[in-house]
Amino acid sequence: MKKASRRIQTRPPTVREIDQLLVFLPRLTADGFTPVRRWRGGEKTEDGGFMMPWPVYNEVVKEFFEAASQECWNDGDCVPVDAGRLLEGEQRVRRAGVDEIRTMLTYCVRGERFCDGHWGAMIAEGHVRRLLERLAEVSSTLAERLCGSEG
Repeated sequence: MKKASRRIQTRPPTVREIDQLLVFLPRLTADGFTPVRRWRGGEKTEDGGFMMPWPVYNEVVKEFFEAASQECWNDGDCVPVDAGRLLEGEQRVRRAGVDEIRTMLTYCVRGERFCDGHWGAMIAEGHVRRLLERLAEVSSTLAERLCGSEG
């Protein structure tokens, strides 16, 4: 049985908002692209403490995650463990609809709050690429339906 929604659902993304994310696909998957420019921190401080390391991201990574943080991509009911499992299942991603894509994108966006380097891992491991490729397929279908209903 599906759990009742706990939060107000945001509106689905428009075709234009989908396209705003899709422009990042070739940029994030270009040959030689590395999402993390370098790591900072990781050393002892003067008072004997330890400064946790953090990534310095490529600008396009920050731009992508800013775009993916728009309200239309937010799933307020996202359960990280469940979303992570969805993302790990390549077949599930290939069949995902807009709502599932939103859930997985929410997981990708929010993960950086809890784990420095999460954004870089989501890109390097191909999760963002697979999500954007599926989003392109879904967008194409939506555009065909919209054009077909106008004729």
